[in-house]
Amino acid sequence: MFDTHVNLHSDAYVDDMAEVIERARDAGVTRMLSICDRLDNFETVRGIATNHDNIWCSVGVHPHHSKDYADLTVNELIERSNLPKVVAIGETGLDLHYGYSELDAQIACFRTHIEACQQTGLPLIIHAREADDITADLLEDMYADAPFRMLLHCYTGGADLAQRALKLGAYFSVSGILSFKSAKDVRAVIGDVPLDRIILETDCPYLAPMPYRGRRNEPAYLPYVADALAALADSDRDTIVATCERNALDFFDRVGASA
Repeated sequence: MFDTHVNLHSDAYVDDMAEVIERARDAGVTRMLSICDRLDNFETVRGIATNHDNIWCSVGVHPHHSKDYADLTVNELIERSNLPKVVAIGETGLDLHYGYSELDAQIACFRTHIEACQQTGLPLIIHAREADDITADLLEDMYADAPFRMLLHCYTGGADLAQRALKLGAYFSVSGILSFKSAKDVRAVIGDVPLDRIILETDCPYLAPMPYRGRRNEPAYLPYVADALAALADSDRDTIVATCERNALDFFDRVGASA
């Protein structure tokens, strides 16, 4: 299995990262993607990837931190994206739930990341929360200028954004949220996404799936995300794991090339 979104640089793992990674291997999680949320965390994130043969990383600025990177340039992202073990750009996007950064700053930062993807051909990892219409409009506008590959990670948005993004070739990742009893709307939307566009993630240390909800999440819990998707798709874990692994390696093709 490929956990396509982990935050191993989080303080939540400061005391036992080695054990967390070992438990992931024991659970069948053979690949992980360590996500960059700020450029000043990039070397830490890439260091985790560099020190483990089964971990890769991204480079990017989370929308929460857009205000701190008003001068971010496309070249800054591209230069870092050329380093070993970097396979994607992001996570970036729009988040109107918390409003930690003004919308204008988020949009500017998002556009910079998209331009870097357009120039490099690397896939883009998108965070979209309570910003469906603005996100869809921006993606369509920039895709019309030059196509790029996109993943809407930990998808909890509505059906309209999902369908508009699908027309642009987007992939979607599902997390432990899919297993929550309260997530009927999420399951309804994901149920209309073709299985060949879906990949798995934990977004650890957040969003632990049932039966671990409320605890610190970790990559070893990815099989429970697969089970939740299997139940939704009326399939079995082995089929879901094989399909999502293939999808993830196709999308993150730098990882796939080394598989």
